Amino acid sequence: MSLQLKEIPLGKRSRNADIESLRQAEGDALLAAVPSGHRLIALDEKGRQWSTLELAEKLEHWMREERGVCFLVGGPDGLPDTCKTEAHETWSLGRLTLPHPLVRAILAEQLYRAWTVTQNHPYHRS
Repeated sequence: MSLQLKEIPLGKRSRNADIESLRQAEGDALLAAVPSGHRLIALDEKGRQWSTLELAEKLEHWMREERGVCFLVGGPDGLPDTCKTEAHETWSLGRLTLPHPLVRAILAEQLYRAWTVTQNHPYHRS
């Protein structure tokens, strides 16, 4: 399993922008970018929170059983319901509202940390 980051361009937000239409268009672009057969994980504040060890277990499973995994990170207005419905799981990094560029950095670090757990690397200390 390989890890790739694809960034979907965000729609222009202005004072009179139709935010729901922008959000839906961004979600449609995200779903269109997902390769066939990949597992979808939507990041959303209402999702389930995982500990590092739980994420490591999931990562091991994904590496064994899945063709690939795609993480859906919404723009400034979040993911549309279509993305959440299509996702196999919904993961919450916490109840805080975080800017999406920061979410990508946290996601990358947490995946690295989980991978080090699977490799018995000393990076993660329990």
